[in-house]
Amino acid sequence: MMEERRIENGTTSHTATPTRVRLPGFIKDEEVGLGDAIKRVTYAFGLQPCGGCEQRAGALNRWMIFTR
Repeated sequence: MMEERRIENGTTSHTATPTRVRLPGFIKDEEVGLGDAIKRVTYAFGLQPCGGCEQRAGALNRWMIFTR
């Protein structure tokens, strides 16, 4: 799904809206992005995050969101 946004100079910019995946019973009331879910799992295994990990998490959060 592409969303069209108008920029000040009159041109349009296409941005993708994140895919929402319903996981009833597994997700609390708030939405969780795919990048945040991966970040939590890697932290649980003891891996330390780096700057690249933050960029990856942000990109994956814009791509997919888990909802209740």
